[in-house]
Amino acid sequence: MSAEQVSGLCEQLVKAVTVIMDPASTQRYRLEALKFCEEFKEKCPICVPCGLKLAEKTQTAIVRHFGLQILEHVVKFRWNNMPRLEKVYLKNNVMGLISNGTQSILEEESHIKDVLSRIVVEMIKREWPQHWPDMLKELDTLSKQGETQTELVMFILLRLAEDVVTFQTLPTQRRRDIQQTLTQNMEKIFSFLLTTLQQNVNKYRRMKTDLAQEPKAQANCRVGIAALNTLAGYIDWVALSHITADNCKLLEMLCLLLNEPELQIGAAECLLIAVSRKGKLEDRKPLMVLFGDVAMHYILSAAQTADEEGLVEKHYVFLKRLCQVLCALGSQLCALLGSDSDVETPTNFGKYLDSFLAFTTHPSQFLRSSTQITWGALFRHEVLSRDPLLLAMIPKYLRASMTNLVKVGFPSKTDSPSCEYSRFDFDSDEDFNAFFNSFRAQQGEVMRMACRLDPRTGFQMAGEWLKYQLTAPVDTGPMNSKTGEGLCSIFSPSFVQWDAMTFFSESVISQMFRTLDKEEIPVNDGIDLLQLVLSFETKDPLILSCVLTNVSALFPFVTYRPEYLPLVLSKLFASVTFEVIEESKFVMSVQAPRTRAVKNVRRHACSSIIKMCRDYPELVLPNFEMLYNHVKQLLSNELLLTQMEKCALMEALVLVSNQFKDYERQKAFLEELMAPVAGLWLSPEMQRVLSDPEAFISYVGADNKIVDPVLEDPSGLNRSRISFCVYTILGVVKRARWPAATEEAKAGGFLLGYMPSGSPIYRNPCTEQVLKLLDNLLALIRTHNNLYMPEMVARLGETFAKALDMLEVEKNAILGLPQPLLELYDSPVYKTVLERMQGFFCTLYDNCFHILGNAGPSMQQDFYTVEGLATQLLSSAFINLNNIPDYRLRPMLRVFVKPLVLSCPSEYYETLVCPMLGPLFTYLHMRLSQKWQVINQRNMLCEDDAADDNPESQEMLEEQLVRLLTREVMDLITVCCVSKKGVEHNTTAAVDGDDDEAMATEVTPPASAELTELGKCLMKQEDVCTALLITAYASLSWKDTLSCQRTTTQLCWPLLKQVLPGNLLPDAVSWFFTSVLKGLQTHGQHDGCMAALVHLAFQIYEALRPRYTELKAVMEQIPDIQRDSLEQFDSKLLNPALQKVADKRRKDHFKRLITGCIGKALGEQFRKEVHIRNLPSLFKKVKPSLETDVLENEDGEGFTVLFEP
Repeated sequence: MSAEQVSGLCEQLVKAVTVIMDPASTQRYRLEALKFCEEFKEKCPICVPCGLKLAEKTQTAIVRHFGLQILEHVVKFRWNNMPRLEKVYLKNNVMGLISNGTQSILEEESHIKDVLSRIVVEMIKREWPQHWPDMLKELDTLSKQGETQTELVMFILLRLAEDVVTFQTLPTQRRRDIQQTLTQNMEKIFSFLLTTLQQNVNKYRRMKTDLAQEPKAQANCRVGIAALNTLAGYIDWVALSHITADNCKLLEMLCLLLNEPELQIGAAECLLIAVSRKGKLEDRKPLMVLFGDVAMHYILSAAQTADEEGLVEKHYVFLKRLCQVLCALGSQLCALLGSDSDVETPTNFGKYLDSFLAFTTHPSQFLRSSTQITWGALFRHEVLSRDPLLLAMIPKYLRASMTNLVKVGFPSKTDSPSCEYSRFDFDSDEDFNAFFNSFRAQQGEVMRMACRLDPRTGFQMAGEWLKYQLTAPVDTGPMNSKTGEGLCSIFSPSFVQWDAMTFFSESVISQMFRTLDKEEIPVNDGIDLLQLVLSFETKDPLILSCVLTNVSALFPFVTYRPEYLPLVLSKLFASVTFEVIEESKFVMSVQAPRTRAVKNVRRHACSSIIKMCRDYPELVLPNFEMLYNHVKQLLSNELLLTQMEKCALMEALVLVSNQFKDYERQKAFLEELMAPVAGLWLSPEMQRVLSDPEAFISYVGADNKIVDPVLEDPSGLNRSRISFCVYTILGVVKRARWPAATEEAKAGGFLLGYMPSGSPIYRNPCTEQVLKLLDNLLALIRTHNNLYMPEMVARLGETFAKALDMLEVEKNAILGLPQPLLELYDSPVYKTVLERMQGFFCTLYDNCFHILGNAGPSMQQDFYTVEGLATQLLSSAFINLNNIPDYRLRPMLRVFVKPLVLSCPSEYYETLVCPMLGPLFTYLHMRLSQKWQVINQRNMLCEDDAADDNPESQEMLEEQLVRLLTREVMDLITVCCVSKKGVEHNTTAAVDGDDDEAMATEVTPPASAELTELGKCLMKQEDVCTALLITAYASLSWKDTLSCQRTTTQLCWPLLKQVLPGNLLPDAVSWFFTSVLKGLQTHGQHDGCMAALVHLAFQIYEALRPRYTELKAVMEQIPDIQRDSLEQFDSKLLNPALQKVADKRRKDHFKRLITGCIGKALGEQFRKEVHIRNLPSLFKKVKPSLETDVLENEDGEGFTVLFEP
C-alpha cells in the first residue's frame, strides 16, 4: 500500500471530519461526510496506516481523536481476522503513541487520553495473558518515562478493572482468565499503584510552593489524582488483605491526603470504598485502625478545615464524602463488635460520636439526614447501646433533633442557613419537601430508638418544648395566609416550630408508654401537660391542628385519670365545628368555601374522636350518653357539618356501642341512629331519584347551566343528603361488630351456631338495618353506571359536561406530577361547582362499592344468602361496563370485587362467586385486549398525525390507566385463583458469582403456588377457564413489565397445570407457548421478566413437548435457532433413558435456543456485535460444548505468544 494512497485517503478523511464537526455545515453535507467516514471504518483495507497517520501529534485534536477511533474500531471488529504480524505492528505502534505520540500531561486533551487507553484495553481483553504475557512489564516500563505515560498507564489499569470486574463486558471465559491473572498479580499491581501515588504526592508537596516549579507540581498532582481514581476501581473488589497490608499503609496514606486540597476528594472516595467493604468479619478487623488517634485526627481536622472554608461546592462535596466515611465506620463497628467477638469498643469512640454529632448539627439538611441510619444502628446495637458514652449522647442527639425537625431550608428561600446548602442539593422546593418528609420519618424512627434507651429524658424535653410553644407569641412571618389576616401559612416561623414540636412529642411520648412499666409512668406530669393543652385557645387552624395531635399524644394519660375524659371530648367537639369567620367577606354566600387548613382541623378532630373510641372504647363507654348527646346536637343542624364529618361522629358512636356486648341493646341503638337515614333513603322521592338516571341528574343539579360557578349551587343540599345516607351506611357496615371473644359473643346473643367445619357463625347487629337499605343502594349503583351511557352524558348541563371526568388531583397522582406546596393548605378545597360535582360523583361511586366490599366481612352469611344476590349484583354493579371509564372500573375491582371474593366462605362459591366472576372475567379480557390493541397500533403509527385533538398528556394518562387497570385485573385473578403460600416475588435470588451463563436473575416459582378452592371451582367452568387462561397468557405481551412479571411467576403455570390432565387442542398448546415467546420479545430487555418468562417457556416445553410435536414447529420458527442444537435438546427430552442433565444446564441450553426471540432494549437493537474469542484455557481443560467458539489457529500459531516484549 503506497504512502500516496494513505496520504490521499487521509486528506479526504480530514475534510470529512472537519465537515462533521463544523457547526456551519448543512445537514446534507454532514450526513454525507458521516457516511463516508463510517464506510471507511467498515470496508477500507488500510485502516491501520490511515488511523496511525491521523493520530500523529501534528494533527488537530479532533482529527487525532478520529484516527484513534479508527484504530479502536479495528481492534474491536477486525481483530479476529487480522494476520499476526499486523496485530503486532498495530500493538507496537499504539504503545509507541503512549510513549511519545501525545502532548504533555497538562496540554493533552482528556478525550485523546481516554481513547488511547481504550485501544490498549481492547487489545488486552483479546490477548492477555496467554498471548501477551509481558503486558504488565511493558506498562511498568512506560510509566518510568514520565508523568504523561504514567497517567495513561493509570487510565489503562482503571479501564481494564471496570470492563472486566465492574461492567463485565466480555465473555465469561475471557473474563475469568483476566480476572484470575489480575488477582495473581495483585500484589505487584497494588504496590505499583501505591508507589506511584506516594512518589508523585511527595514531589507535588515539595514543589507546589515554588512558583518556578508550578507546571511540574501540577503534573505530579494529575498523576496523583489518576492513581487515586484507579485505586478506587480496585479497592472495591480485591482481597481485603491488599487494603490492610503493611500495617494498613494504604489507609494511612489516604488519611494523610485528606488534608491535601487537590487530592482530598479522591482520597475520601477511596477511603469510603475501603471502609464500606463487606466480607468475613475476621478480614475486616484491621479497618478498626481508623478509630485510632492518628486516623481520627486527620479525618476530623480535614472536616473542620473544609467546613471553615465556607460554602464552596468542592469543599461541600468533600464534606459529604467524609460524612459517608464516618457512617461506614459506624456500620463496620456495629458489625465487628458483638457479645461473642474479641473487638473492643475503640478508645476514641467518644471522639467519634462528637464528630458524628457535628455532622448531625451541620446547617446542611442533606448532611444531617445522612447520619440518621448510623445513629439508628448505634442505638439498636446490643453492646454499644449500653455504652455510657452513647447513653450520654442521647440528650444531645434529641436536642439536635429538635432543631432538625423544623422544616426550613427550602432552596427558594433565605430564612435559614440551610437554604444555601439546599440550593446545591435540590432542584426545587417540591424536591426538598419530598426529601424532608422522608428525613423526618427517619428521624422519628431513630428518636424512638433513643427513647427506648432513655424514655424519661425524651418526655422531659417534649414537655419543656410544649410549654414553651404554648406561651410563645405567634409569628406569622412575611407571608399572610389566604385563610385570613394574621393567620399562619405553612411557612410561618410559628407553625414550623409547632409542627416540629408536635412531631417530637408524638414520637417520644408514644415510645415512653411502650417502654416504661405502668407504675413508672409520670402520670402527674402528663396530666399537667394535658391540662395546659386543653386550656390553650387559638383561632389559627394550622396551630389548632398541632394542638389536637398533642391532645391525642397525651390521651393515654387519661386512662389513669378518667375524670379528664369529658374535658378532652369538649375540646375535640369544639374543633369539629371550627370556622375562621370573617363576616364582612362572605355575607353573600350561605357557606364560604373553607380552606384546606380549616377542613383539616375539622377532619382531624373527627378522626381523633374515632381513634379514641377505637383504641379506648372501655374508657369512653361510661361517658357514652354524653358523647351521644353531643353528636345528636351537632346533627340537628343540617348545615353545621359536612356529610363526612357527620358520619365520622356516627362511626365513633358505633365503635363505642360495640362495647355494649349485648346484641339487642346494640341493635336498638343502631336502629335509632340510622332512623333519619332510613327515613330519607326509603322515601318515595328518593326511591324515584335513585332508580332513574334522568331524575337523578336533575335532583343533583347536573343538568343546570350555572352563571356564577363559585357561589351558586342550588342543588348542593340534595347532593349532601345522598352523600349523608351513603356515608352513614358505610360507617355502620365498617364499624359495627360482634365481640372478639367467643364467650362474650355467646353471652351477648351474637352467636347463631357453628359451621360444619366448627367455626362459629355470628350475627351483626346492623344487618337488619343495612339489608333494608340494600335495594336502593343497588339501584343507585345501577343508575350511576347508566349515567355513562352516551344519551345520559348528553343530558348534563353545559357547566357540568365534564362532571363525570376524573378530578385533576387524581390525574396528577396517576401521571406522578407533584402538588404545588402552598396550595395544599391555603386554597379553598373545591374551587368551582363543577369540581364539587366531580368530587361528589367520584366519592359516591367509591363509597357505594366500599359498602358492598365491606358487607361480606361485616354481615357474613346474612349477606351472602340474600336472595338472588348474584343476579342483583350482575344487573347493578356490572351493568353498562362498556361505557364505564378505566378510572371508575379500577376502584370497583379493588374495593368491591376483591374483598367480596376474599371473605366469601366456600359454601357460596357455586351460588354467588362463580356466577358473578365468570361473566366479569370474560368481559375484562375482551376489554383489556381491545385497549392494548389500540395502544400498540398507536405506537406503530407514524408520529405524523400528532396534531390531533388528543394531546400527548391525555394519551399518557390513558395508557397509564390501562396499565393500572391491567395490574388490578391480574391481581384480582391471582388473588382468586392462586394460594399465596410462599408466593413471594423471588425474582432476584442471588446467583453464584462465578457463573454468568446463569440467567441474570434466576427465577424458580415456588412449588406451593397451587390453585385455591375458588380457582379450581372457576376452572371447572369451561368459558371461565378459557377466559382466565387467555387473559393470563395474552397479558404477557402487553407492555407492562410489572404485571408481566407477577403474572408469569404467580399465575400462568398453576392455571395451565390445572388443565394439563385433559385433552388440550394442539392449536391451544402452540398458542400458550407462542404467547410466552411473544412476552419474551416484548419484555426480554428486563432481567427479572426475562428470567421468569424463560423459566415458564422451559416448563411448558418440558411438560408438553412429549405429547405435542407442534411445539417443536414453533421452536423452529425462532430467528437464528440452531437446528442441530434443538435436535440434541429434543432427543434428550424425549428419551428418558438418556442420563438426565442437571436442571440448570438444561435450562441454560433451552435459553440459548430461544435467544433469537428475547427482545433487546432499543439501545442494544442496532449495536454492532463485538466478538472476543476465547484463548487456550489457562487453568483447567474445558470440555468444548456445542456453542463455544472453536479456536481457529492461523497457521498453527494460535497458541504461540503473540506479542513479544
